Amino acid sequence: MIDPDILDFYAQGREQDRLKDPRRSIEYWRTMDILLRHLPPAPATVLDIGGGPGLYALTLAALGYRVHLIDPVPLHVDQAQAASTSAERPLVSAQLGDARTLDHPDGHADAVLLLGPLYHLTDPADRARAWTEAHRVLRPGGAVIAAGASRYYTTWEMLSKGTLDLPGAEDVVRQHLATGQHRNPERDFDRLWTTAYFHDPAELAAEARAAGLAVRALLAVEGPAKLLPDLAERMGEEADRERVLMAIRRTETEPTVLGLSSHVLAVAEVPAAGDGR
Repeated sequence: MIDPDILDFYAQGREQDRLKDPRRSIEYWRTMDILLRHLPPAPATVLDIGGGPGLYALTLAALGYRVHLIDPVPLHVDQAQAASTSAERPLVSAQLGDARTLDHPDGHADAVLLLGPLYHLTDPADRARAWTEAHRVLRPGGAVIAAGASRYYTTWEMLSKGTLDLPGAEDVVRQHLATGQHRNPERDFDRLWTTAYFHDPAELAAEARAAGLAVRALLAVEGPAKLLPDLAERMGEEADRERVLMAIRRTETEPTVLGLSSHVLAVAEVPAAGDGR
């Protein structure tokens, strides 16, 4: 069962235009950069689990991938289906589903994206099930690309925005650091995110290994760039945007950068026989 607060948050329709915001668009640009370097070539079959309204799924479909989108939020599936209908290269499917119980056969996919589910599965047993299901539906040699939200980033984001002096803010970041758990008991969705889990970056890789996958890379998505006060302006100008993206790419594997990144991506694969990674 999905936490009702999570469903209510996303039912408000916030996700469809979120990455069109100039400052937040860095997440899209960097995620696509990483996907295109680590996905198998098109026309590989990709399962985009927790794919939301379909931004990544439709971008990959336009590039020739065979993409199935799965999401637990009815509004997201409706939005993805509507966008797919008008796309030159539509999705193969868009359906309701849960990362912990996938309605796809063993070995069906060349790649699985978990770009949202893991930070809304607050119980480690549920995250383990999502990883295990991703492994199950992959063909031999297939890859999982999974996102975690870093528990260390929120302290610096709130400091940079001047919000650490708000009532309860210090308690929030202490909870993030101590347990990774985030809650919004007042359901103040304009000020705080919904129910979530923030990873230690190394923990994300450990979860992949526990599911029998070999970790190929652990990568910072935004690095510390989201703390730049003029990031929106930089992302709006192509030459400046490329400089920001290149700076992050140069340091994307550096352990000291991973914790400062809002998101971290683990790239994992079904290991070859005898591969103990």
